[in-house]
Amino acid sequence: VQGRDLLYAYAQNKYIPYQKLGKLVVANDEDDLIKLDQILARAHENGVYDAKKICGEEATRLEPELRCRAALFSPSTGVIDSYTLMQSLLRDAEAAGAMLALQNTVNTAQIMNDGIILELTERNEEKHKVKAKKLINSAGLNAPILARGIQGLPNAFKPRNNYLAKGNYFTCREKPPFRHLIYPVPQNSGALGIHLTLDVHGHAKFGPDLQWIDTESYDVDPQRADAFSAAIRKYWPRLPDNSLIPDYAGIRPKIQRPGGDFCIQAFHSTIGITYLGLLAIESPGLTASLAIAEYVRQLLL
Repeated sequence: VQGRDLLYAYAQNKYIPYQKLGKLVVANDEDDLIKLDQILARAHENGVYDAKKICGEEATRLEPELRCRAALFSPSTGVIDSYTLMQSLLRDAEAAGAMLALQNTVNTAQIMNDGIILELTERNEEKHKVKAKKLINSAGLNAPILARGIQGLPNAFKPRNNYLAKGNYFTCREKPPFRHLIYPVPQNSGALGIHLTLDVHGHAKFGPDLQWIDTESYDVDPQRADAFSAAIRKYWPRLPDNSLIPDYAGIRPKIQRPGGDFCIQAFHSTIGITYLGLLAIESPGLTASLAIAEYVRQLLL
C-alpha cells in the first residue's frame, strides 16, 4: 500500500503515464465467496480501506460482459508505463552519482576485512575487481545463486534453493470489452490465476498461468491456449473461440515452492560490512519498488 501511494505520487511528479482503472476480483462458487471475504478482511487490515465487496449485479453494471456471483472492487488499483518508470528511476540514480554497468558477470565474491571484493568479467572478457563496504544483491532470478557464491557470508543468508515459476501471457484477436482489471479469486497453487490486465494504452492481455521449469525459457506454447480459454470463460463466457494469441512470458523468482515471496535479508558484520539480499521479489514487486527502496535505505543507515 505504501508502495502504491509512493508510485502514484512519483508518476505524477515525473509525468509518467499511469491510469487508475480499478480492479474487480470475481467469485463464482461457494469456495470463492468465502475466500473473497478473507481477501477483503486482509485488504482492510493492510490499509486498503477503499476496497469493498459488491454483488454480481453491481459488478455487471460496471462490466456488462462479466459473469460473477460477487466481486471485490478496488477503485485505487491502476497501471503504469513500466518502461518510462525504469528510465526515470535510472536518470534519478545517475544524477545522484550511481553508474549502471550492464553485461558484467560476477565470477567470485568474498567478504574480507576491508570490504566485499567482487571479481567481474565484462562483455569483452576483460576482468576487474570492485571493493565495497555495502553490497545489495538484487539480481532477480540469479540472486540466490549470487548469495550462495559469496565467500564469508553466513549460510543463513544463502538460500538453499531457487525455483523458476514461469508465467505465460496471451492476447486476444478481438479487443476485450472491459474497462477494469479482472482477477479471479486466487487458488491454492501459489499463483493469482489467469486475469485480464490492461496497459496505459488500453491493450489487454491474459495471464499469467503457473508453469514450473528447470531452465530459463521465454517461449509461449500455443497449446496452453485451451487451458487459458477455460479459465477466462469462468468470468467472460463470451470469449470468442480460437481468439487467443501467444504473447510473451516472464519468470517469477522463488526460493520456496509453491509460495513465499519478498524475502529481504540484512547481514551487518562486526567490521562494518553490510550485505543486503533481496530475494523472491515478484509480483507486486513493481508496485512495492519505491517502498522497498525506502526500507533498504533504512537498513543501510
